[in-house]
Formats: sequence, C-alpha cells, structure tokens
Amino acid sequence: MRHSNRENNQLREIELIPNFNPYAEGSCLVKFGGTHVICTASVEDKVPAWLKGQDRGWVTAEYAMLPRSAQVRVPRECKKPSGRTQEIQRLVGRSLRSVVDLTKMKDISICIDCDVIQADGGTRVASITGGFVALYLALQKLIQMKKIKENPIKEFVAAVSCDIYDGEAVLDVDYEEDSNSQVDMNFVMTESGKIVEIQGTAEGDPFDEMQFNQLLELGKKGIAEIIKKQKLALGVD
Repeated sequence: MRHSNRENNQLREIELIPNFNPYAEGSCLVKFGGTHVICTASVEDKVPAWLKGQDRGWVTAEYAMLPRSAQVRVPRECKKPSGRTQEIQRLVGRSLRSVVDLTKMKDISICIDCDVIQADGGTRVASITGGFVALYLALQKLIQMKKIKENPIKEFVAAVSCDIYDGEAVLDVDYEEDSNSQVDMNFVMTESGKIVEIQGTAEGDPFDEMQFNQLLELGKKGIAEIIKKQKLALGVD
C-alpha cells in the first residue's frame, strides 16, 4: 500500500465542481486529492492578429500558482512567467485545442485561466482536466446565445500523472511520491484513447519499455475514469 493507503492503480479522490465562478462563461473547481485548481473560461469576440481572416477561432490557457498554494511560498510572477509556468500553460492550451474544431467558432477566442489554490502534485493534469470542463461549459453558453451553431468539441480529453515509485508503477501521484519517484510521467489522452501528449523523465536510472507500458496502461485506466467524472459533472451521457 502507498502512504495514502491507495492501491497502485487507484486515483485520488477527484471532484469536479462546475460553474464555480459566477462571472466566467464557463468554470470548474477541480480537486485531485489535495491539489485544487480553479479553472475559468473567458470568451472574447476576437482572435489573435495572426489568425485574422482565417475563419477560425482560438483556445489558449494561462496558469499560475497562488503564493501559499504549496508547502513553501511561491513568489508571485509579476513581471514575466517562469519557464515552468510557460511550459504548463502551453501544454494546457495544446491539450484543449486538440479536441476542438476551431473552424466552428469563427473569430472567437476562449482563454482558460488555471489558478492553483492548493498544490499536492499533479497541478498540470488537474488544470487540463478541469480546464476542459470550463471550456465545454463556455461553448454550451455560446450555443445558447446563438454565437456558434454547434459544439466544436470533437471528444473529451483529460490527463493524469503516473510514476515509478519505490520500483513500482503508481497512478495519480501526490507531492510526496512525485518528489521521490524514479520516473515521472504525465499522460494527456482523449476519450477514444488517442494520445495528445506524453511527458516522461527518468529522475535517476533510465527506464525500460516494459516499465513505460505499465505506466501507459495505468494512464489509460485513470483517464477513462476521469472522463467519466467529467461527464457526470457536465450531465453528459
């Protein structure tokens, strides 16, 4: 058993609370155990300059950690986002765009803001998972307002972390496991099982194909369960 008393293939308690923010077009408070992220979707009737005239929309993301969301204070990024922050927000944006038909939201931009209010590992995968719920809600509102004709979502997408910890493959790691793992892996996958992105690093000795496949199977299982929770939160069959 892990220190959290979970089985190796067991997710943390995951909660998705839709419409958490009363002002955003779409929002979700996502909880992966002790990691809590507020995801909001804001709509603008314009696209970046480089997209003008292309008859398509845009989905992007921003990410930030509140100063005391972690075990030690995280300085505010007042001037320029750190390299880590930029990498995560680009990951979130890529992940969400991968399941959106941008031609069905002409000249509309949606920005997903992911603000970590409490961090216990897996903030990026929680941001993708909750960010999708916020995006889905915002697009539903655009349909109701007759700004778009149909939902541009092609399929659901979610993400989860998997590590090699104490020599064993484990699903959905918390901070204690993540900070002491031998292999760190993040999976972003769609409902149909297609891979959007895999981020994997050996923290010590290199890992082999058998270990990678173990992590991949755990990731598939976890993401399938998470997508069920997304659908439940959104009231979608």
